[in-house]
Amino acid sequence: MRTSLLRPVQGVLVAATVTTLAGSPARAQVDEPRLGTDRITQDQIESGALSLDEIRAAGLKIFSTPFNKLDGYGDGPTNPNDPTSPGGRPTLQNNGTLLRVNGLDGQTCLECHSIISNASVPAKFGIGGVGGATSNAIFQPLSIDVSDVGGNGFAAFDGRFINPPFLFGSGGVELLGKEMTADLQALKAEAQANPGTDIALVTKGVDFGTIRYQNGAFDTSGVEGVDHDLIVRPFGRKGEFTTTRAFDIEAMQFHFGMQPTEAVGENVDGDSDGVINELLTGELSALVVFNTNLERPRRSGGPGVGAGRIRFRAIGCTDCHRPALITDERVLTYSFPENPLDATENVFYQSDLSQSAAGFRKAPNGGLIVPLFADLKRHDMGPDLAETFGSELDSEFTTARLWGVADTAPYLHDGRALTLNDAIMMHGGEAQAARDAYAALNDNQKKQVIAFLKSLRTPTAPATDLVAEAQLP
Repeated sequence: MRTSLLRPVQGVLVAATVTTLAGSPARAQVDEPRLGTDRITQDQIESGALSLDEIRAAGLKIFSTPFNKLDGYGDGPTNPNDPTSPGGRPTLQNNGTLLRVNGLDGQTCLECHSIISNASVPAKFGIGGVGGATSNAIFQPLSIDVSDVGGNGFAAFDGRFINPPFLFGSGGVELLGKEMTADLQALKAEAQANPGTDIALVTKGVDFGTIRYQNGAFDTSGVEGVDHDLIVRPFGRKGEFTTTRAFDIEAMQFHFGMQPTEAVGENVDGDSDGVINELLTGELSALVVFNTNLERPRRSGGPGVGAGRIRFRAIGCTDCHRPALITDERVLTYSFPENPLDATENVFYQSDLSQSAAGFRKAPNGGLIVPLFADLKRHDMGPDLAETFGSELDSEFTTARLWGVADTAPYLHDGRALTLNDAIMMHGGEAQAARDAYAALNDNQKKQVIAFLKSLRTPTAPATDLVAEAQLP
C-alpha cells in the first residue's frame, strides 16, 4: 500500500506503551506491532481518496500480516465462567499464546487459506486458497474422548471440526445472498398482505418452501433450508454469516483474539489483553473489499468433461449443485454498519464485480453469471455426515460450492473425504438418491463424472498483482 496515502491513527496503543504484554518497557522498545502505526481508516475509504487496488492491497496486508501481541493477538486472563468464547480462553500448557483446540490457532489468515491447488505434486500455494487437513479448525469442544473411554469405536467430540474453504469468487456469492434475501423479504411482505395464503418462497430458481400469515403472525413451518427470518446466509457451512464482513469479525476473534472495534467499541480493551483498537473499522473494510474482489474460479477442458457434465445433471446432482445463479446487479455494495435485512443501508463503497479482479461474466439481464454449482440453501445430509455439536442443524449443511473443486482436496465440511469419489459416496439424506444414482453407474461413467468435476478449477495466480502494491515486509 502506498504509505503516502495513509495516516497514523490516534489512540492506538503502540509498542512503547504496551508494557502489560511486553513484560517491561525495555522489551516494548525492541518489539513492534506488525500492523505498525500507519493504518488505513474508514474515512480514507469513504472519502474516495484510495483506488480499489489500493484498498485491496491494504486488505491483503491485513490478510497476510502475522499479528503479534502488540497488535492485540490473543486473549487476556482466562475467564473460568466462559473458557470457550474469545476474550477469556486458556492457552495450552499455560504458554500464554496458543490454544489450537478452540481458536488461537494461527497468526494470519493466509496460513489457513494458502493452497490454490492440491491437484498437483507438490501442491501449488497462493493467496486465498484452501487449507489442508492440518489447518482444520476445532470449534468450541468441551470434550474430546481421544482414548475412547466411552467405547464408541471413535473419538467422541462435541465441537465442530471444519476444513478451511477458499475465498475465490466470494463477492459474487455475497451479492447473490443479498439479492435472494431481498426477494424473500418481499415475498414475506406479500404473505402479510394476503392473510391465509401460502406464498411460495422461490428466488433465483431456488425453492425455500412456503410462508403464511394468519391470525396476526407468520407461520414459518413450511420454510426450508433457510432460517425463519428468511435471511440468506451464504457463508459458513451451516449458513451462519450474511456477508464476508460478518464472517471476518468472528474469524478474527476466534482464530487470533484480534478484537474489531465494531465488535467491542473504540478505545475499549474487549479482551483485557492490554491493547485497544486492535482492528480498525477501515482495516476490516479493506479486508472485506480484498476478499470479495478475489478472482473467481475457472473451468478447463479435457476428455470426458462434456459427457460427465451431462451425466452429472442426469443423476440429479444439479438439483442442489446448480451450475450457475444469476444476479440482478453487477455492483456489490459495502455497508457499515450492516443491516442484514436491507443491503442498501449505510453504503460506503461499491465495486463492479465484472470490472474488478473478480472477473465475473455479465449476464443478458445486466447482472452477473455466478457459476458456483450450489443453491445457497441448507440440506439434511443424513446421519453419517452429521456433526455432534448438539445443534438442531448437526446434519444440515449449505450446499457445497463445487467451482474450483478439482484443486481443493480434502473434501466435505471436515476434510474426511480424500477423493471426489469418496465425497460423493458419503452423501446421504436429501442427497441419497443422487448418490445412489452415481453408485449405480459403471466405472467408465463414474470416471466421466469425476472428469467433469476435475474441470472445475481455482484461479491460477490470485491477487499476485497486489503483492508489490501492498508493500509487505
